[in-house]
Amino acid sequence: METLMAFGSTIWLGMPVWVWIGFVTLVVTLLAIDLGLFHGEAHEPTIRESTILASICLSLGFAFSIVVWWLYYKGYSVSPDATINAAAPGAERAWTAWELYLTGWVIEVSLAFDNIFVMSMIFTYLAIPVKYQHRVLFYGILGVIILRAIMIGVGAALLHQFSWILYIFSAFLIFTGIKMLLMVDQQPDIENNALLKWMRRHLRITQDFVGQNFTVRRPDPKTGKMVLWFTPLFVALVMIEFADLIFAVDSVPAIFAITQDTFIVYTSNIFAILGLRSLYVVLSTVVHRFHYLKYALSLVLVYVGCKIFVQQFIGKIPPEISLSVTVGLLAGGIIFSLFKTRNEPAHATTPTEPPRPVADKS
Repeated sequence: METLMAFGSTIWLGMPVWVWIGFVTLVVTLLAIDLGLFHGEAHEPTIRESTILASICLSLGFAFSIVVWWLYYKGYSVSPDATINAAAPGAERAWTAWELYLTGWVIEVSLAFDNIFVMSMIFTYLAIPVKYQHRVLFYGILGVIILRAIMIGVGAALLHQFSWILYIFSAFLIFTGIKMLLMVDQQPDIENNALLKWMRRHLRITQDFVGQNFTVRRPDPKTGKMVLWFTPLFVALVMIEFADLIFAVDSVPAIFAITQDTFIVYTSNIFAILGLRSLYVVLSTVVHRFHYLKYALSLVLVYVGCKIFVQQFIGKIPPEISLSVTVGLLAGGIIFSLFKTRNEPAHATTPTEPPRPVADKS
């Protein structure tokens, strides 16, 4: 028992192991409840059901900020973040960590809007029925959680060894923000996507859906032998995972530019991702109404990137200022978007065409 308690108290990535175990247990429980209780069988989720789930996930993301406050108030964290360490132990340090977590969480949730837009285009192009979309999103989220853990771990290790990499992250954010601002009206070209073309050439892909299956064994049309085929759901899953990899290249540097505390970085990322499935169902029909949010997001990325350079001349910018600027820009983008598009109708998300991912393997 003493050995187990000693292991639980061991500091890993800035927090005791028992804190990480508790967090992972919470995430796994939420995913299990979602998959088993709400989506045990394939069905088309209602807006009401998805709104409730999205509200719960967003509420939990915000509520976890209280846990963050308590952990740093009690002094459990051994944080590598200079801003947190500069704060006095107790309440000041707790509020600093709370503000950094909320800033990161708000930015990550907002960046998810771009994710939703791309996922909607992928599902529409591949004509994935709404009742099967949740399964793709669920396993996509599992992959995202693992992928983000790897990228954040690598990023934390690099920053620990080479602190100057933070300036590369910041310069990249400024470049990304400006690029997003200039390309805000351009849409991804799914038809000419290189990954889709590769899968069409190299994989056996069924023309039809086989329930919720990603794979199925069927006869090879040339040899007659039973071989492995991939369904359109698998194609959608791979494309969504790849899309998140692209988005992670923006979001991970963004959160590290806000704080170098690994615990805050990872937990804010995961809580932003957990609500993505339900948010997709709620917002996919009206995502076009948030068009001007992209301008606000680009300004947030530029601000976060510039902040690292500016602080070298004026000193640390208080976390409450960064939180206020972030929330103000994003809220302004949302309000302006809803006002400018108030007369636009919702877009249908139910596919009306047969699936189109397949070209005969050659």
